[in-house]
Amino acid sequence: MPLSDNARAAMKKSIEGTIPFVERSKIEVVELDVGYVKMRMPFEPNVNHVGMMYAGALFTLAEMPGGAIFVTTFDAKKFFPIVKSLDIKYVKPAMTDITVEVRLSEEEASEVAARAEADGKADYEWQCELKDANGDVVAVTTNHYQMRSHPKR
Repeated sequence: MPLSDNARAAMKKSIEGTIPFVERSKIEVVELDVGYVKMRMPFEPNVNHVGMMYAGALFTLAEMPGGAIFVTTFDAKKFFPIVKSLDIKYVKPAMTDITVEVRLSEEEASEVAARAEADGKADYEWQCELKDANGDVVAVTTNHYQMRSHPKR
């Protein structure tokens, strides 16, 4: 079931405003729904000393969809996510705003939640392409996450 406009707005505000570094980087949630997020990072203020987008900024943009997908797709009262690792390959210099899109299918989300429910945790991963304003890939990543059940009290 798609997110309501109110839920979408609240989640967008939370994603963009919870982590001070993300706020300073001006990462924006462009689109958000259950199992889907598109985010954009502006070129300014994320430029490094040689005039291209800072590699750490690109890494951050690749990592941020993990939280966005989690809050739109899984039950935060039962589970929480952690980043296990993120492998990034820089393909070409990023000289414009950069976007990333991530989808997690309903089937995969259900399978991850079922494993976490049964075992207390579940690993999952996806690949990302970070693209410039021309649609050219500037970096590719493999993101490894783990969803864990909250400790029982």
